[in-house]
Amino acid sequence: MSNPIASRPQLGDFISIVCFKSVITGMEEALGEKATAIALIAAGRTRGKNLVKDLGLSNSSEDFITIAELLNRAVGSEGTRLTAVDKIAQAGDVIRVYCSETVCTAGEPQGSDRKCTFTMGAIWGALSEITGKKLRGIHTESVLRGGTHDVFEFTTVE
Repeated sequence: MSNPIASRPQLGDFISIVCFKSVITGMEEALGEKATAIALIAAGRTRGKNLVKDLGLSNSSEDFITIAELLNRAVGSEGTRLTAVDKIAQAGDVIRVYCSETVCTAGEPQGSDRKCTFTMGAIWGALSEITGKKLRGIHTESVLRGGTHDVFEFTTVE
């Protein structure tokens, strides 16, 4: 994450949210919303799994407070700036991840039905790699629809 991409010595690793969101809307125009969501979630999952491998957290026994801090460092303001991971909590067999300032909801009007696809996918892939379990994820609360956070819920798939 701290290594700039070699072919971009001046611009480094980052692009604007405007450009990233243009990729999303362009994909939606070309592929449709559902196919785009599937593709972005899959891309996010790959990113999350690779991130966790790079951090050395695969099959980690760390508690969720520590994992939230490590993920926030990697994808929050000190890292790639994808989202802030504010909290991870487990209630029974459900793992809830509370994120703020997600790239997916940035610039969207209140009431928008925009879902966090890439962001949720990245958290999904990270948690799957950390726990060593196959998970199913869903975006349950949104800052665009009255929530204080974008909340992603994950359950183990048997």
